Amino acid sequence: MGLEGVYKEFFNLLKRLSESFGVSGYEDEIRGIVVDELKDYADEVKIDRYGNIIALKKGSGDGIKLLWDAHMDEIGFFVRHIDDRGFIYLSPVGGWSERVLPGQRVRILTRDGRIVRGVIGVKPPHLLKPEERDKVIPLDKLYVDIGASSREEAEKAGVTVGCPVDLDRDTIELLGHRVTGKSFDDRVGVAVLLHAFKEIEGQEADIYVVIASQEEVGLKGARVAAQHIHPDAAFALDVTTANDLPDTSKQDWVAELGKGPVLKVADGRSASGLIANPKLLEFLKRTAEEEGIPYQLSILPGGTTDATAIALTGKGVPAAVIAVPTRYIHSPIETLDLRDALNAAKLLVAASRKLTKKWYLENLEEKKIK
Repeated sequence: MGLEGVYKEFFNLLKRLSESFGVSGYEDEIRGIVVDELKDYADEVKIDRYGNIIALKKGSGDGIKLLWDAHMDEIGFFVRHIDDRGFIYLSPVGGWSERVLPGQRVRILTRDGRIVRGVIGVKPPHLLKPEERDKVIPLDKLYVDIGASSREEAEKAGVTVGCPVDLDRDTIELLGHRVTGKSFDDRVGVAVLLHAFKEIEGQEADIYVVIASQEEVGLKGARVAAQHIHPDAAFALDVTTANDLPDTSKQDWVAELGKGPVLKVADGRSASGLIANPKLLEFLKRTAEEEGIPYQLSILPGGTTDATAIALTGKGVPAAVIAVPTRYIHSPIETLDLRDALNAAKLLVAASRKLTKKWYLENLEEKKIK
């Protein structure tokens, strides 16, 4: 039996977002989809100079500025070289593992907006030497075959050095409420924010939604947007690693599918990540418990989110992360449970309604001692 009701509706939104083109810095297609989804529910929508979408839904009173963030960009590649026979070599945009790339289909976006499809070629097992069989092929040795016979033919198709490249993958349903596709990092965060933004009403706070560009290459868009908004507090929506897998010890699991959204205590290596504001984190935990929303707590030793950049803007912004547990992130087959995503939206709406100016002033605002 397939998905029904709100799950089917959310899946259809996620599918549109996930399958759209949006390599960092080249987010035009997904930007258009998001603006279309937001414009009828926002008091203001704009695109800033850095390509971020910023939408505002005004609160019911003299509330705080509350920022919701998710990033729209995906990891991908640039064309770095085309050889004489028309084979194309790539440079990474964001963090890839070369192990998952051989044999994948890709899409190349040309200067004039056309899509050229290709495959990342791989030597068949019949021709592998014994010493090659267990080796991971480095990215600089991988090539894309678009069917061209020469550099001139590839260029005539519109492919030039600098063209952005993403993976060519459909988003599909698996069993139960689980789905798989590319770029759930962080298209699911975008879908959660869109769903929540349409649902929330009657809140005291002014809700600023930032759908940020270029997170995968240094948290850049969110930093620019937060400097413009000067929020009082922020929630970032992103994915986190669900490594509840046969090859991982349970003590090393960061999160599990189907057990609810993840509240991150801390992430990143050494000084590179975020320690969630403890009072804001406790506020999210208490809200989830009061609303009967399942949640998980995690510490992620590698990787971080836009919340890190937002927290360090202006005089400092209390920030926390609500994450959707996702298997196989930064691969072509990311997998998640729609129940976790919809519970993330439910938690975001409930917490944002409860986050009054009175609570903020008592718990998060700077205080003069003398």
